[in-house]
Amino acid sequence: MKRADRLYALMQRLRSGALHRAEDLARDLGVSVRTIYRDMDTLAASGVPVAGERGLGYSARAAITLPPLNLTDTELEALHLGLAAVGASDMEELSAAAAALSAKIDAVLPQDTGTAPGRFGFATYPFAEAAQGFRHMPAVRAAIRARQKLRLRLQDDETQHLVRPLHIDYWGRIWTCIVWDEGAGDFASFRIDRIADLAPAPGLFVDEPGKTLADYRKRS
Repeated sequence: MKRADRLYALMQRLRSGALHRAEDLARDLGVSVRTIYRDMDTLAASGVPVAGERGLGYSARAAITLPPLNLTDTELEALHLGLAAVGASDMEELSAAAAALSAKIDAVLPQDTGTAPGRFGFATYPFAEAAQGFRHMPAVRAAIRARQKLRLRLQDDETQHLVRPLHIDYWGRIWTCIVWDEGAGDFASFRIDRIADLAPAPGLFVDEPGKTLADYRKRS
């Protein structure tokens, strides 16, 4: 398993809110406990709201707020998207301004006692690659609103997936799309930055028992 995929798998575990022991995570992912420790340090450094410590276990902290504003997940996503896009541009003045704004946001983000502050605006490796998914975001959002099926292919995979896009999820600098995969006959969650190409498929879809976002959440 690639390191980026392992970090994504760890984030999926942490989002349950339960306490996860490093020993259990290491066994499930087939790596050493020391590797899990390093991965958790990387997640924390990249802004993922990791709580816990070695020997006790890890979980995800509560949602982030910016006083005096309460931000929704979508608003926080929009803020990060804008900062990341401008910060990665070749417009030197605007890129510097985005970095300065990121630092100001860092200064007011609440931090748990004893937890080192994490960067918000610009992610460290391996999450910088998430910017690759920006070009697909409008098409995926439009398909969700229109209930339009999509054909997509992931990087390093020649398989064409015919899917019903149901929801875009944001978690720790990674954007995923929850879908019903027609070929697999099951739900799936694709990282948007891993999509190599996609196109609308003929025909719209309607809710069917067992294939809706509510069904996915009920199962989760």
